[in-house]
Order: sequence, then structure tokens, then C-alpha cells
Amino acid sequence: MIICTKKMDYRLGSQCQFIQNQVMVNSEKDRASLLCMKALANRGRLDTVSQQMASHPQYLESFLRTQHYILYMDGPLPLHYRHYIAIMAAARHHCRYLVSLHSAQFLRVGGDPLWLQGLEAAPLRLRHLDHINKVLAHQPWLTAHSHMQALLKTGEQCWSLAELVQAVVLLAHCHSLCSFIFGSGSDSDTTPTPRVHHGTPPGYCLCDAANGNTALSPPPAGPTEKTLRRRDYSWEDHGFSLVNRLYSDIGHLLDERFRNVASLPFPHSPDLKRAIWNYIHCIYGIRYDDYDYGEVNRLLERGLKLYIKAVACYPDSSKTPLCPLSWAPVKASDKVHVNLLVMEARLQAELLYALRAITQYMIA
Repeated sequence: MIICTKKMDYRLGSQCQFIQNQVMVNSEKDRASLLCMKALANRGRLDTVSQQMASHPQYLESFLRTQHYILYMDGPLPLHYRHYIAIMAAARHHCRYLVSLHSAQFLRVGGDPLWLQGLEAAPLRLRHLDHINKVLAHQPWLTAHSHMQALLKTGEQCWSLAELVQAVVLLAHCHSLCSFIFGSGSDSDTTPTPRVHHGTPPGYCLCDAANGNTALSPPPAGPTEKTLRRRDYSWEDHGFSLVNRLYSDIGHLLDERFRNVASLPFPHSPDLKRAIWNYIHCIYGIRYDDYDYGEVNRLLERGLKLYIKAVACYPDSSKTPLCPLSWAPVKASDKVHVNLLVMEARLQAELLYALRAITQYMIA
């Protein structure tokens, strides 16, 4: 018996393609589910940040891998130091979500509860880190060789080069994560503040615990120093090799994050995606000689630029009400994508300035 396929209601090739696409979709959903289960198992709860990023499972996987490595895997800093540095970084932007999360982790790994009463209760080495924390959080373009020299000078309370690199990576990671949390509104999903058994001063707030001071910081001014040209210092040619040499494997993990966010499917023009990234770097004083910055004004609506600048530079819900993303058309997935671009571009910018200063110290 011969079956004629010409009169069939569907083409076999189309059906195979449909099945293949369904398998890919199901595979991506399964991957996202597994990643969420992993986050749930690690933290005992599925946090809002992981939920937001789960729409991009490949990126979420690289993000979680990097974060786990920085906080828990091989490195010169003890675990309680890492979580306290994360508290210091998050406190710069009054990010209650991260401060609460890392305060709980700090106590869980054996950190001294007294340190949570304020930075003045922490060891001198950590207090020395306060200034570079402020500079990287608010004016990273001012990061200088002298900042690194002050931390690395000989003495009982000095930092080793490997310790400082890990601390800088952790600070930049948490600062940029504050931007994502602020942009996604995840700061409202705070965990209960860990109880400090030794008492706290009146009016105590965990966000001030590692802030260095309780006064509001002035808003960051734009870069006034010489612009950082990509040809002079870039992640690909300079930052990657230095950080990977001084903090084993972290360069590969960070590079994977940058590549993943660059390769995420974007429903709009790839030129728009590049304009968003370059605009964020432009805000931070980083310029690309081969890019026409007229594209930024042509492609980015004013509302989108205001949103990006607020999330990148002022991610502090206690001082900055987040303006809605008035970008048409905008979907929830588009907003997550923009927030990821802001986070990764800011992370790379902070790292470039910090690593350049370390390079200058090493060759001085």
C-alpha cells in the first residue's frame, strides 16, 4: 500500500521542527526549574532575585555559579569576612534585602554578632576597606593607585594582594546586584533581620551597621577625571588576565556572565542592546572609540535613559523613588533583560577601575 503524502494536512518536516522546538522549550523550563530548586535547597527559600532571573536560565546558572564561588569556594578570605564585606557593600545603597541575607549568613558561618552593631566594632582590616567601598559604590572612576597602596602597605593590618582582589570582586558584585534588586523591586522581599544577642544601640538599623557613617552620602557626580578609553584598559585585554591570575578561576566565571548577558535573546534591535550597555559605561566614564554615541540618543528614549541611570547610579529605595520604566513597548521580560544589562555593565565598570588601580600599584 502506497501512502501519498501530498494530501496530508501537515508537512513532516514542519512537524519534526515543531517537536524539536517543544523539546527545546521543555528543556529550558526544566533547566530553570532545576536552578530554582538548587537555589531553594541552598537558602531554604526561593528568593525573588532567582525568580526574576529564572526567565533566563543560562544566565541564572552562570550567576549562581559565580556567586557561590565568591562566597563559599576557594579563596584567601575566611567565610565570615566575605559575608561582612557583602554587608558593607549592600549597606552603601541601603539594600535591606542583601544586608539581611548576608547578616544571617555571617552569623551562620560563625561571625561575631558584635560586628553587626557597626563598622567600628569590626576588625581594623575591615574598617580600612570602608573607603574603597565608598569610592567603588559611588564614584568608581576616582579609584586610584593610592587607595590600593594604603591597603597593601606593610603592617599587621595590611591586606595581601590576593585578599584585596577577592574583596574588590565581592564589593563590585554586591554593588551591581543592588542595582538589579532595586530595578526589579526585590528589596521588598526582605528576610527577617537576624537578632543580635548582645544588644543594639537606639535607632539601630542593619543598613547602617557596615556603612562607615549614618549620614546620607551626596549623590555621585559624573566622571571629571580623564575618560577611561577601552583601548587603554579593557576587560578582554587587561582585566580578565589580571583577576584570573590573582584570584584563580574567577576571571573565567565573570567572563561567562558577561558573555551570557550579551548573548541573551533580545526582542528588539541588537543595536539597542549595545546602546544600553555603552550608555551605562558612558555614565561611568568608559568610552569606546569605535562607537558612534549619537546612536544612544537616537535609540534610547528619554524615559529609558532616566530609568537606566537611576538603577545604575542611585539604587537606594530609601532615597530614590524608582521611576517606572516608561519604555514602549515594555514587557516584564524586557525589564528583567534591561536590569541584567545594567547589573553586568556596572559590575564590569567597577572591576575595570579597581583592576586598573591594582595594575598601577603593581608596576609602580
